Amino acid sequence: MKIAETVAEVRQQVKAWRKEGLTVGLVPTMGYLHEGHQSLIAKACEQNDRVVVSVFVNPTQFGPNEDLESYPRDLEHDAALCESTGAALIFHPTPSEMYPKGFCSFVDMDVLTKELCGLSRPVHFRGVCTVVSKLLHIVQPDRAYFGEKDAQQLAVIRRMVLDLNMDVEIVGCPIVREADGLAKSSRNTYLSPEECKAALVLSRSIFAGKKLAESGETDAAKLVQAMTEIIEAEPLAKIDYVKVVDLMTMQQIPKLDRPFLAAMAVYIGKTRLIDNFMMQAGGAAE
Repeated sequence: MKIAETVAEVRQQVKAWRKEGLTVGLVPTMGYLHEGHQSLIAKACEQNDRVVVSVFVNPTQFGPNEDLESYPRDLEHDAALCESTGAALIFHPTPSEMYPKGFCSFVDMDVLTKELCGLSRPVHFRGVCTVVSKLLHIVQPDRAYFGEKDAQQLAVIRRMVLDLNMDVEIVGCPIVREADGLAKSSRNTYLSPEECKAALVLSRSIFAGKKLAESGETDAAKLVQAMTEIIEAEPLAKIDYVKVVDLMTMQQIPKLDRPFLAAMAVYIGKTRLIDNFMMQAGGAAE
């Protein structure tokens, strides 16, 4: 497995693979990889001849008071995980390689980015769309892999690819959880032992909401209320949002009469965590 730090190196390697007639998968990450990322890499290796994993903490998707500087980084660990899982190349650029002096072109989106995380993190999806667009143009993969834990991000990227006629298949992969139910996240490392225990309120709320929807509840407000009450019972939890939205448009809906996403962002202490479940109309969970 190779580690490339420049766009030119990645393009040279991908061109060589293409000459051999090989297919290429891309797994965009911000590093500090865990079993959730590993599941994406494994899926990509299963479906493609060669897999590129990008490890880049993207500065443009962080707001001024967010955790850009403290975001965990460990390239040695990431490289070992990628190699053991079957990746062929890590792309680990510097910020100046991705955003050279004078950079002023961004990919922005309306509608899908105005709800959920887009409300509390107004610059976030502009940065996500820009960096993912750049990665897709640099690697030009057949398929790119994203986790369903970041469900709004997945919807946004699928829309961007559709709107901008990008020739790539976007593959969503299921949430990977700890044995206790907590969704895997690089930010889980911020949590103290007490906060780790408190964070389980997210998955308890998710599982309760899913059970309620599967039982036939169609009122989105009642679903949100039931999930909110569980979270509010935890003293260390502070809700950013708990919402039910249309799975395609990310707009809030009153009735569970179409494919929907029930999503939340909750602060446990100073750490912001997200979780969700998706479901088709009529109680068929995804």
